[in-house]
Amino acid sequence: MKNSVLALRAQQISESRREFNARGAKMDRCEQCLIAKHYCICEGVEHADCKAAVCLLMYHNESFKPSNTGRLIAEIVPDNHAFRWDRTDPNPALLALISDSQYQPLVVFPAEDVEEGRAITEVNIEEGKKPLFIFLDGTWREAKKMIRKSPYLDNLPVLSVTADKLSDYRLRVAPHAHQLGTAEVAIMVLALAGEMDASSKLEQHFIKFRDAYLLGKRNKGRPLSI
Repeated sequence: MKNSVLALRAQQISESRREFNARGAKMDRCEQCLIAKHYCICEGVEHADCKAAVCLLMYHNESFKPSNTGRLIAEIVPDNHAFRWDRTDPNPALLALISDSQYQPLVVFPAEDVEEGRAITEVNIEEGKKPLFIFLDGTWREAKKMIRKSPYLDNLPVLSVTADKLSDYRLRVAPHAHQLGTAEVAIMVLALAGEMDASSKLEQHFIKFRDAYLLGKRNKGRPLSI
């Protein structure tokens, strides 16, 4: 199964004029999961039976970051797409995707940051359509910039995950105060759409990723000593 985020990353690397050096760039990482090789999580990843599609609209160098969780979604949901965000020159394939009559696109973003009347809190899909969940993948500030400065998204409904669902999820999995990561939001969105297999498998994969990432960071990529 394709992972569109890794494909985008490979494309950006091939087009880049300089090496991208994020924090931890010298660590010996698996090329697939980008975790330190001693903690690789590639084995046993289960693709989901999922009738929804996902699109990751990624801010500039987001696909390079080992901490990015958007690629986890692409490892679980078979119908996945990823594009680098551009304010003035969006990828024609992105425009074709959101115009494709087989899909019903919805931008995932908090209601309080969009104009009144645009946000919805339930997933009601037209007969014969496949939901296409569009995730704005970047920092919180970058995501707000993307939704404000992307006219090609202006006519699309915004799916907002309600505060109580966020609170329930934080208590169960992610007890932190700042905004949830892309994969964490996707777990809730997929559940809201009735895609329980995809939601459950993504949650398991995310927890595995989170634990391995933190272990690799704590031990600087070295194996655990026994």
